[in-house]
Amino acid sequence: MLDFSGFEWWVAIVCAILIGFAKTGMVGVGVLVVAAFALMMPAKDSTGFVLPMLAFADIMAIIYWRRHVGWRLIRSLLPGTILGIVLGYLCLDWLSDDQLMPVLGLIILVQIAINYWLDKQPRLLQRLLDHRGIGVVMGALMGATSMLANAAGTIMTVYLLTLRYEKRRFVGTGALYFWMVNLMKIPFSVRLNLIDPVSLKTNLVLAPCIVLGGLLGIFLVERISQKWFNRVVTLLAVLASLYLCSTAVW
Repeated sequence: MLDFSGFEWWVAIVCAILIGFAKTGMVGVGVLVVAAFALMMPAKDSTGFVLPMLAFADIMAIIYWRRHVGWRLIRSLLPGTILGIVLGYLCLDWLSDDQLMPVLGLIILVQIAINYWLDKQPRLLQRLLDHRGIGVVMGALMGATSMLANAAGTIMTVYLLTLRYEKRRFVGTGALYFWMVNLMKIPFSVRLNLIDPVSLKTNLVLAPCIVLGGLLGIFLVERISQKWFNRVVTLLAVLASLYLCSTAVW
């Protein structure tokens, strides 16, 4: 297993719980995990370490929320997503995390602002959402950022909020989409030596913590109102994007 210190093991355990919680409940929490592991190990190595854990948590969410999946949306996203993953893979050798993170944060903040503005322009919103190209663009953006930093969850959050998805459909659609994305990313990560037997053994040790977090996420979603669900995920998206933007200062 990876040579974590005692404190780092506690951080890893908390992050594993948050991964499960994010996948079955509050999606925006996931970027906190990305940040924490990036501080514990080289940033690119951390993306490969977290990837199998994300895929495992996706399976939990799919099993529980499988009846609440927006298949039409997923089909519209996949062509652009495949393109984005390939582009992200090609960029990993020359694009640094310091360059990527603030740009990603700015993109999310702009999305949130546009979402708020479009809320006042329902006709324009509907025209944009009906455009065939929107799925390709969003899919490419999420595929690239997911390959580069496992940080596309917040982009998906804002997109699903724009689509006014009901909370169960919100979580179920996001889980299935990112499970597909994460499976596609695994061969690229293995090729880049970001996933190896040592990291996988550590992932296995942390798996029970992911299950615990997943159960907590399901418990919360079943009991929180749609109004508060939207408020919480929006707040998490804003905080995550501000953190990403702040990396340019740090």
